[in-house]
Amino acid sequence: MKIGFDAKRALLNRSGLGNYSRSAMRLLSHFYPENTYYLFSSDTSRNLFQLSGSQILVSPVAGIYRWLPSLWRSWGIHRQIRDQKPDIYHGLSNELPLSIKMTGVKSVVTIHDLIFLRYPEYYPFIDRQIYFLKFRHACRVADKIIAVSEATKQDIVSFFGTDPDKIDVVYQSCNPVFNEVVPAETKKEIRKKYDLPEKFILYLGTIEKRKNALTLIKAYLSQDSEIPLLIAGKPTIYLTEINEYLEQNPSGKRILFRHAVETSDLPALYQSAALFVYPSVFEGFGIPILEALCSGVPVITSTGSCFAETGGDAAMYCDPYDVEQMGTLISKVLNDADVRNSMIMKGHAHSAKFSEKNVAAELMDVYSDLLNKGSV
Repeated sequence: MKIGFDAKRALLNRSGLGNYSRSAMRLLSHFYPENTYYLFSSDTSRNLFQLSGSQILVSPVAGIYRWLPSLWRSWGIHRQIRDQKPDIYHGLSNELPLSIKMTGVKSVVTIHDLIFLRYPEYYPFIDRQIYFLKFRHACRVADKIIAVSEATKQDIVSFFGTDPDKIDVVYQSCNPVFNEVVPAETKKEIRKKYDLPEKFILYLGTIEKRKNALTLIKAYLSQDSEIPLLIAGKPTIYLTEINEYLEQNPSGKRILFRHAVETSDLPALYQSAALFVYPSVFEGFGIPILEALCSGVPVITSTGSCFAETGGDAAMYCDPYDVEQMGTLISKVLNDADVRNSMIMKGHAHSAKFSEKNVAAELMDVYSDLLNKGSV
């Protein structure tokens, strides 16, 4: 089988969409090396992905598209897709070229979430319009859609009126490094690097309103815990709101902020935590939940959205805006060893369902079914 990928974010983007793209391409080439994989990217200046022997990088040939890479990605790419003749072209990050139907190639698109439609207040107007046009086009023209959760599938059906039979749910996996036990000395070095105590409660993610760190802070302070709370992630304007609240609460000195945590240090950070709390209001999948479960850390997260899919019976759930309920759960997990140990055991069992081998097989099933049965 010959499979083409939109590889722009895999090569250039360090965030969630880039991680998903790199993971999908890596695990497919690992478990199915007999296939040929074409990585289409308009920009190869910062390659964050190391190609394997079965992967071929394809970039613009014509001069105009080298000067206008976005135009190539949305339109001019169809010529090179036709030239390479892949069996399937997979848009890994919510979009497909406007000219995809001119290629004669079956197409798949992964839709990660429609948060910009469900919570428009978190996005600038122009961004929402661009996302809407791109996502709607991709869902209309794709021969098959992959949703990263059942919650995302239902949103695609609800917002775009898409036939649910056209959508397959394929969960994400996380890097297998999170399943590896980090040596005690390494964890000590990482704690020293970020000036952290031996035990802490961990929040990890962009510090933005949708991810709801302020409710966690209020819940934490309500319990008068001796274990510090670590808020680790890239700051946004939402941090101003948090700081204003903490100025009125002197006990907030027990809260630590670290804004530049390196990806390679995350396994040690998770495994040093006494508890991981992910109070986000809405996500497409919630990969940090899975990373924490693989790392052997008890998880508290939100009700609704996709969280029960990712956390299963291993996590505890609460209303993301209920300060009292969240605080009670934090206290329960920290103070009851039996509860903690049960959650950790269940976490290892549940996270095994998201193994790279399983995810690779499910992706290949989507491709094979599409080629065998045609489009819906």
